[in-house]
Amino acid sequence: MKTLRLILGDQLNHKHSWFDGDQENVIYFMAEMRQETDYVTHHIQKVVAFFMAMRSFNSWIEERGWNSVYYNLDDKNNTQDLVKNLQQLIKEQDIEKLEYLAPDEWRLDQQLIEFCKSLDIEWEAYDTEHFLTKRKDVEKFFEGKKRWTMEYFYRDMRKKYNIMIEGDKEPEGGKWNYDQSNRNKWDEKTAIPHERGFRKDVTEITDLLEKEGVKTIGRIDPSHFNWPTTRQDGLDVLNYFCEHLLVHFGDFQDAMHTDQDYLFHSRLSFAMNCKLLSPMEVIEAVLSRFRAMPAGRQESGTPQIDISQVEGFIRQILGWREFMRGIYWSKMPGYQTKNALENINKLPDFYWTGDTKMNCLKHSINNSLDNAYAHHIQRLMVTGNYALLTMTDPSYVDEWYLGIYIDAIEWVEITNTRGMSQWADGGIVATKPYVSSGSYINKMSNYCKGCAYKVSKKKAEDDACPFNSLYWNFLAEKEEHLKNNQRMNMMMALLRKMDPELLNKHRQRAQKVIDSPGDF
Repeated sequence: MKTLRLILGDQLNHKHSWFDGDQENVIYFMAEMRQETDYVTHHIQKVVAFFMAMRSFNSWIEERGWNSVYYNLDDKNNTQDLVKNLQQLIKEQDIEKLEYLAPDEWRLDQQLIEFCKSLDIEWEAYDTEHFLTKRKDVEKFFEGKKRWTMEYFYRDMRKKYNIMIEGDKEPEGGKWNYDQSNRNKWDEKTAIPHERGFRKDVTEITDLLEKEGVKTIGRIDPSHFNWPTTRQDGLDVLNYFCEHLLVHFGDFQDAMHTDQDYLFHSRLSFAMNCKLLSPMEVIEAVLSRFRAMPAGRQESGTPQIDISQVEGFIRQILGWREFMRGIYWSKMPGYQTKNALENINKLPDFYWTGDTKMNCLKHSINNSLDNAYAHHIQRLMVTGNYALLTMTDPSYVDEWYLGIYIDAIEWVEITNTRGMSQWADGGIVATKPYVSSGSYINKMSNYCKGCAYKVSKKKAEDDACPFNSLYWNFLAEKEEHLKNNQRMNMMMALLRKMDPELLNKHRQRAQKVIDSPGDF
């Protein structure tokens, strides 16, 4: 039976069982399409990374002598639409069966389901064989529960996969979670090794994007592209992280610094999210490094690794990553329109330029524009915090986050943005809005040093940190929404005790920031 197998750009799993069986009468199909470059305005490095990874994966298929059809963006046969391309190929190649890997984005899943209903040939969808849970496992785990708490799911996953478990049920080291140890400001003394870089020349692709008029955001040096786009690249970055960065990952995973783009973060998210690496092989590599050199074992010249570094990293992959995907598949499509706080404002222009006097935003946004990257605290407590405090419509925030980050695929982006960052889901993901004044940013970074505004000024002065007034204004504006949230009780009590004249000054200044963000 002549079979066409579709592979999407985030389904580059070399270990998939498709590649173990008989390849006779099988044609693999991949395509660079305007449908995917244009549904949101992406960072240029994101588009380049996907095209590079897809082309390398297709080369891997061809090197094995298997049949493939690959459409470059400017291929004369490329209709730029997934369904039209499939219809065309099925007819041209006399295909008798269509097989595809189940997409991880709702829109693509629905597109393929609807298309397959119209087919008069056989079709079948397969699992991508990447994640450690099925789509509905999180929903089943919390069935009948009012609150979906990631920590309980994470502990169950530890037990299920016997990861850092002693005996049958107890956590290795006596604690399930070392989050309290993972909240340090970088001391500027602990040396940070340079990231594992590549410096690839991607001029061919950037020229193609320009020729075809693909609209992008962000910046790129086409002669020095720095992201892993093959499986071997991903393994190299993983090994580098284990050998050089894991030792202090947990200590400084929440830290931010003007001189450091990546600190001790792994830069593995793109390779994982397009499935060049599997979550389990990443976890196993980290555990292997830890077992070889745990804290307390002395060996000259080799860094010792504390359990807190390892647990903090594994929690992000085994717990948070799988949890957010489960939220996505249990709550879509309604999740993408949730706006519990009824926010309606737009994002300021400086989210696309980095041109602002607020140092924390300037550095976090320019890091995003320069590298298609920012770590979770920059996303949550700087750019996300500002967007929420200025009561931005979460749809605008979704669009920006989905476009600007190299690892942003909707299943992971929208749950983190509309859920964790903007509290638009009303508490499905997070128990309270993650908002703060400038004090948190000052605690975790050096951003406040040299800023045009003073984080220490708390009385709505013209040179005071705008986050301070925005914070109190947000609490006052959303008091009705938050009055029954127990985790907000202390701050709401402080709000009610605040001198009315001072609160009024904060609200007036906050409104100036919201109305004229370009002035700040």
